[in-house]
Amino acid sequence: MEALTVDIKSVIELTDEQFFQLCQANKDLRFERTATGELVIMPPVGGESSNRNGRLNQQLFNWADADGTGIAFDSSGGFKLPNGADRSPDASWVKLERWDALTPQQQTRFLPLCPDFVVELLSPSDSLKATQEKMKEYRDNGVRLGWLINRKTKQVEIYRIGQEVEVLDNPSILLGEDVLPGFVLNLAAIW
Repeated sequence: MEALTVDIKSVIELTDEQFFQLCQANKDLRFERTATGELVIMPPVGGESSNRNGRLNQQLFNWADADGTGIAFDSSGGFKLPNGADRSPDASWVKLERWDALTPQQQTRFLPLCPDFVVELLSPSDSLKATQEKMKEYRDNGVRLGWLINRKTKQVEIYRIGQEVEVLDNPSILLGEDVLPGFVLNLAAIW
């Protein structure tokens, strides 16, 4: 089952607070909101995808804890992008200075910024085209490095500001480049 997109804007335009409360009142559902106000309801993923996403986050969190230059987030973290969309990448990271610049209240809500780094792990219920569009949206809103991992084809699409998408076939590792210096994602636990 793919994500369901509902055009509610013709009936009601949710404020940021109303959208936040909708998410809080329906914790068993995962919502995103597009820049045009459409509500995206994402189905839960299966066990295999959940395990692989956990392994991905485990590696990112372990690196972030050891490195100390930023904060890592899992798929339950929401971000209010500059274009107005509310997104929840499968894994993400924000530089510590940007996190520290937020007020305590902002830190408890959907973060009003675009992460520096995002990962989307394509699950069987995800549309490749829609996920590629989401990755472009992240890049257009300030993500410095983004990875779209397609387990089915064993390909990784790398998104960087001002550059064409780079596609890697069956890599064994991914490097965090200058955004996450020293981070190495071992894809053996993901494939």
